[in-house]
Amino acid sequence: MSLRDILQKIVDANAPILLSDGDNDWEAGALLTSLSMPMLRRPAYMQSGLYIAEVNEGGYLGRVMYKIKRK
Repeated sequence: MSLRDILQKIVDANAPILLSDGDNDWEAGALLTSLSMPMLRRPAYMQSGLYIAEVNEGGYLGRVMYKIKRK
């Protein structure tokens, strides 16, 4: 699954969450419109209620891209 797919699911579900990258809090829709296509195509995994992390070439979880916060 790509980061774009995860963000789109959050938007479609109208989930009351913000995504924090450590510096800023974002709504999923804002990230969909502002991130570059290469970033949106990155393989990612969402652990519901906790984080969205990159999936590396070996299929393992990499760095946490966004922490999930309740609005």
